[in-house]
Amino acid sequence: MKNWNTNTTQFRSKLDKKIWELSQLINYGFDGKKLSKKILTRYWSKLTPHLRPERSQMLEWLLWNKKSSPLSNPKFWNKSGLIKA
Repeated sequence: MKNWNTNTTQFRSKLDKKIWELSQLINYGFDGKKLSKKILTRYWSKLTPHLRPERSQMLEWLLWNKKSSPLSNPKFWNKSGLIKA
């Protein structure tokens, strides 16, 4: 992964760098790379605060078949703004 605006050598730990790399891949594109289900489940609790809500919900559905309630995030489910929650 190429990143022009972040100095990846200055992370405090390898875990911080790994979480940053995973969040960048998920939020901005995989660039031909594949993610492992094992790695995602291992780092999930530390990774979710860094993900976009719609990406997080999609991955929860893919990994655990967990369906988010439409009422839990009305802005996500109502992008058009036509439905009032």
